[in-house]
Amino acid sequence: MTDKHLSTQFDAELSSISTRVLEMGGLVESQVAQAVLALTSFSAEQASVVLELEEKVNAMEVEIDRDLQTIIARRQPTARDLRLLIAVSKSTGNLERVGDEAARIARTVQRLINAGVSSRLRLPMSDLGYEAELATAQLRKALDAFARLDVERALEVLKHDDEIDKEFEGLMRKLITYMMEDPRTISSSIDLVFVAKAIERVGDHAKNLAEVIIYIVKGTDVRHNKPEAIEDMVR
Repeated sequence: MTDKHLSTQFDAELSSISTRVLEMGGLVESQVAQAVLALTSFSAEQASVVLELEEKVNAMEVEIDRDLQTIIARRQPTARDLRLLIAVSKSTGNLERVGDEAARIARTVQRLINAGVSSRLRLPMSDLGYEAELATAQLRKALDAFARLDVERALEVLKHDDEIDKEFEGLMRKLITYMMEDPRTISSSIDLVFVAKAIERVGDHAKNLAEVIIYIVKGTDVRHNKPEAIEDMVR
């Protein structure tokens, strides 16, 4: 009876940790969306909201990691339960870094506004918005896969990762063209290069989350493999 009680309590702790990771993921997803809105609308107010959310994301990561350490020390989990706790730690790290990228975008917006850059200046804001949509969709799918521990959903994230990479490469070519055609755009275009890279990194972290999910369910480390190879590894 005691063993059953301990097992039920442990399951509740695992469920609570997973729920909090998803809450953190939702907060980070909102942070990215607000950062993109700040960029496309040249809004200092929206940028400030993103930076305020960063503090909450950082606090959540610390709290979850502290609770993970307590659970591991007290319960000494094995097999899939241990994989889940290790994977949760990796997931919170990736989510925190997504928040960092959102904050980087917000600070860039603030810098552009403070430098007097006009939103009317010819720059590929719509292209950046599209890249951000792709990255946010990837993050959302990865979080959904985490909630369901759905390997098929995680594989979808991995298969679509190169779409963001291609969009990033296209943005680089476009920004270089703008700088060549209009020297007034050089400074702001360089800033936007880092924004585009930050958005691409959001997609990379979504990919990392997808790999973590496969590790939880299958116990297989699929990092540094192509999607086709990963599919064969988990079948």
